[in-house]
Amino acid sequence: MGDIRQTQNPQNWLEEPRKLPSTLNVVSILTFIGCVYIGCTQIYSFFMAQKSYERMVAAQDKLDNMPEFMKKFMGPDMVEVARLTMENRVPILLLTLVGIALCVYGAIMMRRLKKLGFYIYVIGELLPIVTAYLFAGLGLLGGIGAFFAIFIPVVFIIMYATQLKYLSQG
Repeated sequence: MGDIRQTQNPQNWLEEPRKLPSTLNVVSILTFIGCVYIGCTQIYSFFMAQKSYERMVAAQDKLDNMPEFMKKFMGPDMVEVARLTMENRVPILLLTLVGIALCVYGAIMMRRLKKLGFYIYVIGELLPIVTAYLFAGLGLLGGIGAFFAIFIPVVFIIMYATQLKYLSQG
């Protein structure tokens, strides 16, 4: 008798417990890996912000010798983005870490088949994007950074949204 597991519905204790869908399992594991990676890169960026800004300023002298496509990454707009990022590195780091924590917590809740986890996850994904825009402007989200900062979170939100049918309100 001791090995009878309780289900989500206490009225029907004979009901089979719900299992974690494989897609939700894979997406949540990728979320955990991504959160660790983003956390490490944000901490690294926090400590390297001053040096990155100084390199960006120094590269302005060599701008005339660079190919056209490289000038887009090194122009005065990017120097301003590097300056804003350096000056606002503390709130950027803190709000990004809060976003990471919300993503992890939301993914854990979804692994427990709770729908509220999806909404917490979405807030966690959007918080760093809004933070980057507010503190460093759209330039931080330009180029390849836009791919990582916007496209991947949208894809993950869509993948989690397809799993909402398996999640309960509780």
